Amino acid sequence: MEVKSGEHGLIRLFSVDLPPAQLAAFNSRSLDEDNDDSGWPLRDALGAGYLDEDFIEYFDVADLEEIGLTGYMTEGLGIAEADVAADAARLSKIEGHVLIVHSNAFDGIAQTLTPTAPLRWIGTWSEDKPPVQYKPLPNPDPEAHLEPRGETRPEMTPHTRVLFAIFALPILLLGLGGTLYALFIYLN
Repeated sequence: MEVKSGEHGLIRLFSVDLPPAQLAAFNSRSLDEDNDDSGWPLRDALGAGYLDEDFIEYFDVADLEEIGLTGYMTEGLGIAEADVAADAARLSKIEGHVLIVHSNAFDGIAQTLTPTAPLRWIGTWSEDKPPVQYKPLPNPDPEAHLEPRGETRPEMTPHTRVLFAIFALPILLLGLGGTLYALFIYLN
């Protein structure tokens, strides 16, 4: 299963066939004494060289309750209803834990995935993204509604004036006091 460089918008679904006692350990990362990643069973079973855990989802399908896996794929993941409908019968039979891997999990790094047990690939779908449309600007003259350029100072609000007075008054008094002191010393 190839992941192309710069891939985006694909969602891969895997079922996880493990006994309940092993499910938590499957998604646990272990670090060595240098805090380097020394093992991650989920990544190893996927056969990925690089995998960003922020862009994978690992959960029990029963947690989806009423929405179900097909509803989550359309409403939560943004896959087109028509695409999911084609696989709805197969998806509705999935029980237990699943792994959802978004394209961003590979951070644009090309690699070959070689999923092994306990992972079983279910399918790959594309996010339903509306096509980008470039519409002309409503006004053909973009300069028509610009304000005239010039230096405009914001008007002082009453609050700003009070703050200015609070800070300026002590400085003025210190300056006046210093001048009077100097004059007093000079005259004596």
